[in-house]
Amino acid sequence: MWYKKRRNYKYILESNLVFDTGWQLARTIQCQFITLTEQGKLSIAQRYAWDGASGPMPDFPSIMRASLIHDALYQLMREAHLDAKQYRHAADQILLRVCLADGMNRLLAYWVYFCVRCFGERASASELLRFKS
Repeated sequence: MWYKKRRNYKYILESNLVFDTGWQLARTIQCQFITLTEQGKLSIAQRYAWDGASGPMPDFPSIMRASLIHDALYQLMREAHLDAKQYRHAADQILLRVCLADGMNRLLAYWVYFCVRCFGERASASELLRFKS
């Protein structure tokens, strides 16, 4: 039997979001709220829940879209749909790119990127737990 612990989230997406990761995948990944196509198109469905920025970073407007995309990609890693060793760095680079595109101060955006590179590995690890009888 497999299970995972529940999380508490701060935000609920009120409209669908589509983002081009620029990735090429062997197959399309489809979950309840997240689809990532072979061509790298990430679709996050309305009602998806996420927790905004992590750690001491406030939820500035310039990090909200980036944190949503990053959280969805990390969820795909935690659920073993994406290999964290292969995709974590690329997901972190997307976080940086979207923060900058959405107007975040360059120094702050690189600080956010540095933090996820240093401390984000645990968040990409599988959260599936096995019950052994």
